[in-house]
Order: sequence, then C-alpha cells, then structure tokens
Amino acid sequence: MTDDSPALLHTVDRPMARLLAYLRPMRGRLAAATAASVVNKVLDLAPPFLVAWLVDVCAGKPRPWIVDVAGTELPHQVVFVAILTVVVFGFESFFQWLYNLGFMGLAQDVQHALRVDAYRAMQDRELEFFEEHRVGRTLSMLNDDVNQLERFLNGGLNEIVQLVVMLAVTTVTMFGISWQLALVGMAPVPVIVWGSLRFSKALQPRYAAVRRAVGDVASRLENNIAGILVVKSFTAEEYETGRVRDESDAYRRANRHAIRISAAFIPIIRMAIALGFAGGLALGGFWVADGRMTAGELVLFGMIVQRMLWPLTRLGETLDNYQRARASAAKVFSLLDTPSTVKDPAQPRTLGTLRGEVRFDDVRFVYSRGEPVLSGLSFTVAPGEMVGIAGPTGAGKSTIVKLLLRLYDVTGGAVTLDGTDVRSVTQRDLRRHIALVSQDVYLFHGTIRDNIAYGYSAGTEPAMEAIEDAAKRAQLHDFISTLPDGYDTLVGE
Repeated sequence: MTDDSPALLHTVDRPMARLLAYLRPMRGRLAAATAASVVNKVLDLAPPFLVAWLVDVCAGKPRPWIVDVAGTELPHQVVFVAILTVVVFGFESFFQWLYNLGFMGLAQDVQHALRVDAYRAMQDRELEFFEEHRVGRTLSMLNDDVNQLERFLNGGLNEIVQLVVMLAVTTVTMFGISWQLALVGMAPVPVIVWGSLRFSKALQPRYAAVRRAVGDVASRLENNIAGILVVKSFTAEEYETGRVRDESDAYRRANRHAIRISAAFIPIIRMAIALGFAGGLALGGFWVADGRMTAGELVLFGMIVQRMLWPLTRLGETLDNYQRARASAAKVFSLLDTPSTVKDPAQPRTLGTLRGEVRFDDVRFVYSRGEPVLSGLSFTVAPGEMVGIAGPTGAGKSTIVKLLLRLYDVTGGAVTLDGTDVRSVTQRDLRRHIALVSQDVYLFHGTIRDNIAYGYSAGTEPAMEAIEDAAKRAQLHDFISTLPDGYDTLVGE
C-alpha cells in the first residue's frame, strides 16, 4: 500500500470551498476586511482621475465641481487637486493597513484551526495509518501544506477581491468616456481570460505532483535523521546523501515542470495587452485632435486602461497561488475525510471493575498487505496469571498486544476481556484498563515530571508524592535527584 492508496486517503471534492468554509464563524471580520480592501482599491484607482482633472485645469477646462470648491483662479484649483491627492493617498494607505490586518489575522486563525483539526484527525486514525504512512509525508501535511493555505489566505483572497473591484471601476469609467474606445481597450481581456484558464488547467496536475514530491523529501529526511545511528554504524553517509539527492531532484523536476508553464504566461499576455493599449491611445489621439474629447479624458482613458490591463498579468500569479493552495487543501482534507478503520460501537458497553481474564477465541488476523499473521489462535490468560510469549520476528507477538488494545481489529474470531468482546466497548474505556510497557522507550518533550505523570487516569495533575513514588518503584528516583533541576529537568528535545 502506498502513501496515496485509497485505503489511506480519499479523493476530495471542492477543497477550496471547504477551506473557505473555515471562515464562516469569522464572517463579520471577513466582511470588514473585504470592505477595507474594496475602499482601498477604489482609492488606489483615483490617481488617473486626479491627473486627468489637473490636465483639464491647466488647459482651462476645469470640472464644474472643482470651480465650485476652489474658485475660478488657476493656482487655487491646482493647489486643491494637490491637497486632494494627499488626502486620497492618506486614506488609501489607512485602508491598506486595515485589510492587511484583517486578512492576515483571518489567515492565522484558519491555519490554526485547520492544523488542530488535521492533527486530531490524524491522531484518531488506526495504528495501520502510522505503520503504513510515512511520517515525513504526514508532517508535510500538518506543516508545509497548512502553511501554503495560510499564505493563500494572507494575500490570495485580497487579490481576488481587488481584481473584481478594479475590473468593475475601470469598465464603468471607460464606457463612461466612450464605449467605442472601451471596446478597443478591452479587446485583450478575452485573450487574457482564455490564457489564464488554460494556464490554470495545465498547472493543476503539476502542482499536485509538487506537493507529493515535497512530502517524499520530508519523509526521506525524517527517516534518515531518525536512523542516524544505523547510518553512521554502517558508514552509509554517502549512500543516504545520494538518496536524499534523488528525492530532492525529483522535487526540483516537479517544480520545473510547473515553472516552465508559469514563466511563459506573462510574456504572451503582455503582447496582447500592448496591442489593445496602443489601439486605444491611437484612436483617442485622433479624437482629441478632432475635438471629440478633451486631453484630460484621453489621459484618464490611457491610465485607466493601463490600470485594468497590466494588473491582469498578475492573474496568472494569482491562479498559480490558487492551484498551489488547492493541491495543499486536497491533501489536508483527504486526511480529515479518511475515516479510521477502528471505530467505537454506536451503543458501547461499559467496562466495570475487571478481574482481568484475557481470552483469544479462534483469532485470525492479516495485515492489509502480506500473509496471515494469526490463524485460529485460541488461549486464555487467567486473572493474575503471568504469561510469556516467545517466537521469531514476524510470528505475531506484537500483534497479539495490538489486538488486545484494539489498535487493530481481528480479521476473524474474537478477543474478550472478562467475557466482553473488546469491539463492544469504546477504545478509551478499553485502554484505560490496560497498561502497556513498550520495548521502545519514548520521552515526550517536557519535564521528567510531565513524562511520569503522562496519561494520569484521574484527569488532573497528580500529587508530587505520587510521581516520586512511581519513580522509586522504577528505581529512578535516586538518579533524578542527582540532576540539577530534579523532576523539572527537560527531556525529549
């Protein structure tokens, strides 16, 4: 079974819609950030109007409302337009600060909620997920992919909002000046939209490959660092460096395939924009000479066309970020959507005080890949009885413990505890009655006190006396007492 096996990951429908659904509880803040972005973009489009008004003022054809406010004197009119320019830029900067603050705050909250949800879903998965699914790929989903979604929410949403506002304002303005000029100036838009859609479609599978490749790199690095003792003991440093080089090169090639398309988008679109821009200016120039429009109106048209067409070259970059985010969202939501194969019953029984009889009744078990491990195993362990199980590697010793803890479900037969099938109770209720001492020692990052108290059944911090008593029973108390920070010594770093 590979990391992309259907048994481990689901195909995700509409991943971006599901990402945006995380914003529903924050709709008020989203509306405020969006409103600030809209106002900012409107003010950002004011300079063409200011320049056009100033050109008409200097040509002796000021707008009537400017005369009403500033009077008939030319110097007063020029100063008024200059002051208005400063005011416009001041408010434009203020609203830019507001939308940046809003969208970045939303991005942080969403990525936090998504990372916690993804970790909770991963933690609830059956043990097979962790034994079959490489750790590096899972960490890539929890970190790199979630961070990719954060980057999109930081800037991508705002870019889409401002693109819509820009198109609306510039279109109304151009048609207000002349519908003939507007059609000439907007002629490149269908080419840009068509090219952007083709560009997006071509990038989607390439960025999916990039996300898989980055997971492979992370998995290889995690595996090698965790096994550094084995690497060094076999002097396999060069061999492992080669394997890391191969994984990293695969990631580089996947990125190159995407870059090859994204790099060609802007130069092609710029030529279409240049033709529309030049055509509009040429026609407008003839109309100014004929007296059909003022010089200020031509300046306004030329600057507005530029404000509309040139930012559309960023449409490719916006779609680029969108496709990267979509690939990451699909991976994260596939983790959220894939259910655990070990589930609690709908109507669980409750385990009371147990005597401790363990019974395996004709138990059969086979892992998702490989030969059967247990075939018709039956035995009973009486309360208080101590049993040792010996056998070669792969004989099923660890599997017996995993089935008792219900880390896996039996393929056939039943495992019972005091006559109660372990599948009829919740996993939490079952496991709180069983203590596992693994042969693999693992320390969580924290203090010695935290590690000893880990999983304390009362659900509250145990008394220090209880922690010291546990350490004494494990013959660790004397050693811990020699440490400078005693039980507060940090471990697991």
